[in-house]
Amino acid sequence: MTLKKKEAKTGWMLILPFLTGFLLFYIIPFGISVYYSFTSGLGGSSFAGFQNYVQVFHSFAFRKAAYNTFRFMGLGIPLIMLLSLGLALLMYEGAGKTAGFQQLFLYPMLIPIGASVMFFQVMLSEYGVLNHICQIFGLPVQQWLESGHAFYVLLFLYIWKNCGYNMLLFLAGLYAIPNELVQTAQLEGAKWQQILWYIRLPLLKPTFFFTAVVSMMNSFKIFREAYLIGGESPDWSIYMLQHFMNNNFRNLNYQRLSAAAFLVFLFICLIVGILFWWKRRGDVEV
Repeated sequence: MTLKKKEAKTGWMLILPFLTGFLLFYIIPFGISVYYSFTSGLGGSSFAGFQNYVQVFHSFAFRKAAYNTFRFMGLGIPLIMLLSLGLALLMYEGAGKTAGFQQLFLYPMLIPIGASVMFFQVMLSEYGVLNHICQIFGLPVQQWLESGHAFYVLLFLYIWKNCGYNMLLFLAGLYAIPNELVQTAQLEGAKWQQILWYIRLPLLKPTFFFTAVVSMMNSFKIFREAYLIGGESPDWSIYMLQHFMNNNFRNLNYQRLSAAAFLVFLFICLIVGILFWWKRRGDVEV
């Protein structure tokens, strides 16, 4: 046996446990879920075609959950990207290199989700601290967690929880930019805004891509916070796609659950594909 074949055999033996686990716990369940989405009856006893998908699209709960999820992503991802980039620039330029400034945004990464939500419940519940302060000053009491305000509370919680990690990603990208390019531009008389627009931002495109994907994944994880805030039936403003799928799971409607999950999978693939296209297009232009 040649050396090349021995190395290939060793490589396959090392990767075999991972491939086996990935096949058993991801690929096979995914295939079963797709199969269920095209069936009806107990255990998928009969073929239903696209009937489950039609029912999902005609469901008010699904449309509301999809709208809330896309609205949350449309607001949350750009906001957290811009805020984390701005903070990374402040730290890179030296304005925010103090330990207190850095810890202010990194501490939320260490706090458990349950503790974070409990703090917001203590502050924003009907008899919470904020409403107590409003009563002292004669202001009307608000239902912060049981009305449309809950959406913005959830949005703030998402940004507060994940901004520090995104800031570190952008900061790593800034430090990876060769300092010679910036120094040359400064010698040529380029201003800070020009250096940012023509040098730093184009070279940060790979970081933008990775940070956008991470932010999108984290936006889907916000279901944990929404569930802890409002339970199985929260205010409609924070009723997410995961609520819809979780409720169908509890009702044993696996076919509609599988159809909704497959639609979410296709949506994620579409968004990631668009980001890949944007990144490759940017690489060509650069």
